[in-house]
Amino acid sequence: LDPVDETQKMAELLGLGDKCGEGALGAPSLAGSCLADNRLNLDVYPEGCCRFLQLFKGRRGEVVQVEFLRLSSNDCLLGTTLSILPHLKHLKSLVLKGGHARDEFGSCQHGSLTSLPPDIGNLRCLTHLDLSFNSLSTLPSCILHLPSLRVLLVSHNSLVALPEDFGSLSKLTFFSAMKNQLKDLPQSIGELAVLQDLDLSENGLEFLPEEVGNLHSCTELDLSGNCLSSIPDSLANLKSLRRLHLHSNLLVTVPASLASLPNLSRLDLQNNCLRAVPPEIQTSPFVRLRGNPLGETEPSPQADESRAGGLRRLFLTSGEDSFTVTSEGCKVVLACGIHFYFPPGAASDPLRIYFRTLAPDPQWVKLRHHDVLLSRALELQPHGVKFQQEVQIWMPYASPQTLHQREVVVRTFSGQSWSDLRTRLEQKRKSKKHVAHCSVLHFSWFLVVSRLVQNECKVPTEGTLLFSSVDPNIKVTFPPGVTEETRSVKLQVLPVSAEEIEEITADAGCRVSPLLCLSQDSLVDFLRPVRIQLPLPPGVTGLNLDQSRLHLLHGDLEGQTWDDITSQVVLEFTHLYAVFEVTHFSWYWLWYTTKTYIGGIAKKVYERLRMYQVNFIALQRKKDPEQVLLQCVPKHKVDPVLKKLQDRYRGPEPSDMVEMFEGEQFFAAFERGISIDMDRPDCVDGRLSFIFYSHLKNMKEIYVTSPVDRKGQAVKGQVSFYRGAVPESIPEDASRRRKGPDSLWLATLPIKLPRLKPRWRENPCPLNGFSFPPLNLGNAETGYLTQANLLSIARRVGADWQTIGLNLGLTYQQIERIGYNNREDLDKQILDMLFSWAQQNLEDPDCVSKLITAMKESGRQDIADEVETIIELGRQKYRESIRRVGL
Repeated sequence: LDPVDETQKMAELLGLGDKCGEGALGAPSLAGSCLADNRLNLDVYPEGCCRFLQLFKGRRGEVVQVEFLRLSSNDCLLGTTLSILPHLKHLKSLVLKGGHARDEFGSCQHGSLTSLPPDIGNLRCLTHLDLSFNSLSTLPSCILHLPSLRVLLVSHNSLVALPEDFGSLSKLTFFSAMKNQLKDLPQSIGELAVLQDLDLSENGLEFLPEEVGNLHSCTELDLSGNCLSSIPDSLANLKSLRRLHLHSNLLVTVPASLASLPNLSRLDLQNNCLRAVPPEIQTSPFVRLRGNPLGETEPSPQADESRAGGLRRLFLTSGEDSFTVTSEGCKVVLACGIHFYFPPGAASDPLRIYFRTLAPDPQWVKLRHHDVLLSRALELQPHGVKFQQEVQIWMPYASPQTLHQREVVVRTFSGQSWSDLRTRLEQKRKSKKHVAHCSVLHFSWFLVVSRLVQNECKVPTEGTLLFSSVDPNIKVTFPPGVTEETRSVKLQVLPVSAEEIEEITADAGCRVSPLLCLSQDSLVDFLRPVRIQLPLPPGVTGLNLDQSRLHLLHGDLEGQTWDDITSQVVLEFTHLYAVFEVTHFSWYWLWYTTKTYIGGIAKKVYERLRMYQVNFIALQRKKDPEQVLLQCVPKHKVDPVLKKLQDRYRGPEPSDMVEMFEGEQFFAAFERGISIDMDRPDCVDGRLSFIFYSHLKNMKEIYVTSPVDRKGQAVKGQVSFYRGAVPESIPEDASRRRKGPDSLWLATLPIKLPRLKPRWRENPCPLNGFSFPPLNLGNAETGYLTQANLLSIARRVGADWQTIGLNLGLTYQQIERIGYNNREDLDKQILDMLFSWAQQNLEDPDCVSKLITAMKESGRQDIADEVETIIELGRQKYRESIRRVGL
């Protein structure tokens, strides 16, 4: 969880805007500009406290006038700085947050703050205090003496209780203690008469005091992720309440009086233990109940073992990113199809688990040679968390039907390196989807990979024998005394067909054995020679063997260099095998050829065996040719992909065949009169960035435009594909090359934008008789969609507007009325539908996610991707502005 998320609302709540100043303190010499108008915004870098102390020493008279101050509690000089803070009598906002340093997994490290000086309570002007991501076990008593405090954030600490006189903070309007260890609340919490927003999510609360019902000004109450089995009836007194979050608890019942709250627009009861819900609540449109065993009195006979054992089952929707595990255990199903089983006792205390799935970045997912990625990456936090019992994970993956003599494993990251887990493969009966099942005691990163079959064994002092399950004729014999300490050895085999060798080398007489890779967990060579048996190349036997044509090659672990070691070893031959001895491990390969120097040929063949033949596709939507779908498809998948898309798309034939590596980056650039929106996260120097994975979709749908006035004319342009980060020693014939800066060019396909009649798409001013009301959909946490965003989305909807409208929740009567009122004008129909829906959902915080879901259900993944991109960019900009104002 990003530590800046906790204070994203604060600028609006405090009404600070930009008055905190834009400058960040870079050095004491810049202090004059930073201290202008008695304001200081000290950014959170490691030496922040040091520079603040220098300022205080050199320009104390000005520093004591500071109103806004932010420091990192990961700073080693924090203790000295804290003693100075009581001198800042004019301080209004104080941020002492941790979370700015990261551990080896990329998670936020908590700050060292465990207490505050008692004199902090003398800051009479302090209205905003943020102590998130620290190590507080108790709330510092001085906080209770701050007379003006309106906003208090202590999330991501270790608080086990709040002080009994917590209600003395009479002016508090916002309080967040999310992700602590609170077991109960003091009765005095009901004395916070003006409290509007209370966030106690992800704690260990087991019950609530009746006095919570006295928070008459409260508009949002978040109690999700706790251990509540019931809630008091007094919550029905919260007449101002708009949103009540109770999901991921242990509730078995809820009072019917909640349905009568006059302003309630959201009641989230998902993932509890509710077997019966009052009818008044169950029929309310703003109530969420998924993940409860409603109507079940006892487990059904078809229920799995975990369900029959009485474990909770949690079903997460696409908008959720966390869930709570208690000591009782649970079974969790994510919207993406990933399943978890937490046995009873796996977690001793309630634990909040965060998750996300994302496309793997080759910079940190290091696939080994000949590996194939079969799934997106799954990240589970907290990183490094230890469980008392093994947690089971089921991850769906793309079926590697074309990959023979390989095996599928789940790969995980330990913080330093990736390793493979013991994996069992399953296939779901109904959906026929393939699932990889593994068990773990820790959480970090997980993905599913197809690798060369790996046989391994322990080699003791007395020696042993290891053979390949792919080709049992390949054997490795370890004699007695080969090692002083037991070590682990792994063996992998890559079969190579005669047809592949002939195609690559253009030599019909060339033959090779299977490619053998041997590795071990020790850096020390073996004390005695290890005996290796390899089958002779196909068609070669001990009877017709011409030893002058047989070569034993040795390659390094990366396959970059290949040396002919035939003269350095003693080769023995039988009718079917070649036998030799070595003392260290790497790649070994038998070649039978008339060539005299074959190291370069072997390297070329090895690289080509790692590559995939692919074609690029560029298709335009039939209903709106300005929507262009780009995809990189392995050669054997081109025909089925085109057949699936031909009903909605048309375009040029696929590109010529190109060869690419697994995990290689490539780009798509639109040229000759066609352009795209450059304000996209995946746009680099005007080119769209892709990463090729042979069994994952390498597809994007883009809205293209002409940068010049077409004047009603068609535009003939093109899309060209270019290599990005090219692996070392790529074969010369692996790509078609241009001269100059485009030497990494791969392929070009034509794009034609037809002649269009003048429409609001080219002149996006309000239509006569149709106005666009100003609006903001969503909220600061989930991101906003503005009027301009909706107009951009509208011009891409086209004839799908009715389907989209129905999936958004509009009735058939509404759709028919919109169509009739704007007959013969498609643009007005689209705008009327979209803005009618927007006006109805202005108060719904989940409206943006509903819009994304509706687009996906309507077959418009391209628009769903655009909305998600807009939202993510908005979040980034908002976070940057929050950082600038020091919150």
